[in-house]
Amino acid sequence: MTMISTVGAATDEHDERAALVPAACLLRALGDPSRLVILQQLTMGEHRVVDLMAHLGLAQSTVSKHLACLRGCGLVDSRPVGRSSVFALTEPELVLRVLGVVDELLAATGEAAVLCSNAGEPRPAPRRGAGR
Repeated sequence: MTMISTVGAATDEHDERAALVPAACLLRALGDPSRLVILQQLTMGEHRVVDLMAHLGLAQSTVSKHLACLRGCGLVDSRPVGRSSVFALTEPELVLRVLGVVDELLAATGEAAVLCSNAGEPRPAPRRGAGR
């Protein structure tokens, strides 16, 4: 069985948890639907922020914020082209594999994650006094 690498042997539960912090941070970065769309777009090749804005229908500042998160996790990088930047995946094959495994896992679980009250999009709280 393959486990998430903890880079060295953890001697106790605290060490094990601390060793898994990088994996948790990476998974948190992958946990946003807009960032997943950006990653999917970048699997097709380099994109400028304006291209991603048009595809996502989001403001430049929002797309840039998502790209900064993905860059901070080492998933994307950019290079200057004229007065703009072009973004690309740092490890396209690995990102494609991860997205493929996520699709397989969703298919195997019947996409139960969308029903989980502890995961997915936040659901609005019920209104007080509704139906009275």
